[in-house]
Amino acid sequence: MPMAIITLTTDFGEKDHYAGTIKGEIYSELPDAKIVDISHSVSPFNIPEAAYIISNSYSSFPKGTIHVIGIDSELNKENKHIALKLDDHYFICANNGIMSMICSEIVPEKIVEINIHDKIESSFPVLDVFVKVACHIARGGTLEVIGKTIDDIKPIKNLIPFVNEEKNQIIGSVIYIDNYGNVVSNINRKFFQAIQKGRSYEVYARSYKFKTIFNKYSDIVNFDLPSEKRNDEGKGMVVFNSSNYLEIAVYKGNPDNVGSASSLMGLQLLDTITVNFMKD
Repeated sequence: MPMAIITLTTDFGEKDHYAGTIKGEIYSELPDAKIVDISHSVSPFNIPEAAYIISNSYSSFPKGTIHVIGIDSELNKENKHIALKLDDHYFICANNGIMSMICSEIVPEKIVEINIHDKIESSFPVLDVFVKVACHIARGGTLEVIGKTIDDIKPIKNLIPFVNEEKNQIIGSVIYIDNYGNVVSNINRKFFQAIQKGRSYEVYARSYKFKTIFNKYSDIVNFDLPSEKRNDEGKGMVVFNSSNYLEIAVYKGNPDNVGSASSLMGLQLLDTITVNFMKD
């Protein structure tokens, strides 16, 4: 049987030893393991950001992949550890809402609350507990051996946009800012279209208003004009990004020179993005 892939998504950064230590521990238990870093640059303790990253990356891996998520994982009575099987993938993380974005789309096949802590002395649970569970699963072990079955995971409210009673407004929030300074909301295309029902709309972010959502960044360019007359770099725009989430961007923006949606519009994590639908 081929060894399963184990992915790592954490807020440990690259400076400290934590990410390397976890890999060393996995290799000590499973010398033939295949370890893939999804990201170690999640903003510290930022659950919505981590949820966005893992929900948009896990399905690119083969079925049976084990995803270790090390965000806000210190064990306490309000922050238990869980392992779940979903979409033929395994996820090991704290029960702090990090899985609620994926679970709103796909129902888990099995969820267990990890209960092996009494056998492990730990002040670094990702290293001591999550690695043990990941290696157990990689060897073909079942979830029931390392935890008790539970029915639900903890939700996180700001991952799901709010819709008013009249169904003419979506109030979302910024859950992720990418390397280009593009600002990603929690409003996905499917959700948007279900509320829109073909109506025209306006998207508001702080004092900025947009009346068009593009399908790709270059749609904002008027290619009928010669390149020297376009003046499109640095223009603000709204797009459904490659993950089908509504994103506010600056065309060919760069935080270091042209500026980005985040820097130019002052948009930060958890800021409000509003969509108003018109009576046509």
